[in-house]
Amino acid sequence: MSVLAVDVGTSMIKTVVLDDEGTEVAVARQATSVQRPRPGWAEQDMTAVWEAVVTTIRSARRHVVDNVRFIAFTAQGDGCWLVDDKGDPTGPAILWSDGRAAPVVEGWRASGILDEAFRRTGSLTFPGLPNAILAWLAAHDPDRLARSSTSLYCGGWLFLRFTGLTAVDESDASAPFLDPRTRRYSPEIRTLFGLDWAEQLLPPVRGNGHRVGDLTARTAAELGLPAGLPVVMAPYDIVSTATGVGATAPGQACTILGTTLCTEVVRERPDTTGEPAGLTIVQDSHGRLLRAFPTLAGTEVITWAVRTLGLDTPAELGELAVQSPPGARGLVFLPYLSPAGERAPFLDPHARGTFWGMSLDHQPCDVARAVLEGLTMVIRDCLTASSAATDELRLCGGGAASDAWCRLIADVTGLRTVRSADSEVGAKGAFLSGLVSLGAEPDITTAAHRYVRIRAADEPDEERSRFYASHFDTFLTLRDLSATGWRILAGSPATPDTSLSPAATTPPATTTSAGDQNG
Repeated sequence: MSVLAVDVGTSMIKTVVLDDEGTEVAVARQATSVQRPRPGWAEQDMTAVWEAVVTTIRSARRHVVDNVRFIAFTAQGDGCWLVDDKGDPTGPAILWSDGRAAPVVEGWRASGILDEAFRRTGSLTFPGLPNAILAWLAAHDPDRLARSSTSLYCGGWLFLRFTGLTAVDESDASAPFLDPRTRRYSPEIRTLFGLDWAEQLLPPVRGNGHRVGDLTARTAAELGLPAGLPVVMAPYDIVSTATGVGATAPGQACTILGTTLCTEVVRERPDTTGEPAGLTIVQDSHGRLLRAFPTLAGTEVITWAVRTLGLDTPAELGELAVQSPPGARGLVFLPYLSPAGERAPFLDPHARGTFWGMSLDHQPCDVARAVLEGLTMVIRDCLTASSAATDELRLCGGGAASDAWCRLIADVTGLRTVRSADSEVGAKGAFLSGLVSLGAEPDITTAAHRYVRIRAADEPDEERSRFYASHFDTFLTLRDLSATGWRILAGSPATPDTSLSPAATTPPATTTSAGDQNG
């Protein structure tokens, strides 16, 4: 039998057909658009996201030669997906990358609330979390809140459309309202943020053994699948991706080279010591957690560099970068290009991309190298913040297709890096969660050992690693110096253009056999 595993990312939705051995048979993809109606805002049409899911499932199921065993899905996390009492959206989804609530978060930081919340949960609030968004809506759009009955995440929105059930997976619920020790909502946290009134908006939390619903007759007809088919709401995408690449045991680490550059370490208990940073997320119901550092700027930085340098593909950027020596001839790039600033491993809504040391002597290859080195320094920065003791880093996401970048990551971190044989690792993680939820596998670690396959590994070069250890110190020093400049620019009288751009055209879904994928 076949399984349909759906991965609903921010910019791309994929449905993967997997056989009983967990091998990819076919992948259907559909691009989605993010609307930015004002500077720093990031929204999506909730109905359009669902329609893209339907399109990819209908396209992928044409490659199913036998019966479908179940549907499992994972989705982007954080943000705020509000629905009314009929389950209809009350407006666009406000995404994890939205920055409108930055003043709310800065107020909480100044009053010590952020630090106190981190000491309780191990998660540092940023503007794209629902507590910040709800507080912003209460002040600026109370009418929408009055029309809303439930605050979902993307995964909860999809589960509602698939099954008619209102719920949130415990991974999504982890930040900001869940106590990671009890796996229940914390009334103390709601009170701390002044959000006792939001309790009525929070959906029931589901974990292992409770993530399954039945496909409704209405949605079954829409998808061309039998009613009553099991639907598994897997943990949200950064958790499912860690599972899908095999990072399930304490001490194992992975980095997702995707829209968010997310470095994660598996832990057995929360770490609320040290400088507040990152998120603590429930990975499974056997006591394991992820200490996660999801940045606001990831492969979109590479897309920007490709466009800026007049290249055609990210692969060309890697080929250009290796023409420059380590250190890019003294050019250092701070890759904080998100309009919302940065959230991990430090929180600064004013953070912006910055070049240091540029001169007329620098060539395009140096710029390309500096961009890749800057992104890789962020990975090392997140590993340092995690206090992880590990000798291996598992890599996945679209950026893992770059041999040049993966070798650079090994050199900069000083760790052996390995990559998955699967092209869609988040979907593989959803598949594994489905097997556990339906009783076909006893736990996630056992399932990962059986189904996760590794295709490539890179060992760090000792000489280059020594060089990058020193270069990392320089990177951090320059970042500290840049913070003053970021704040000066934030107070500049220059006014951004707030005019709306034409609506993006969404490309049609594409379906390929798994053998046609190059990762």
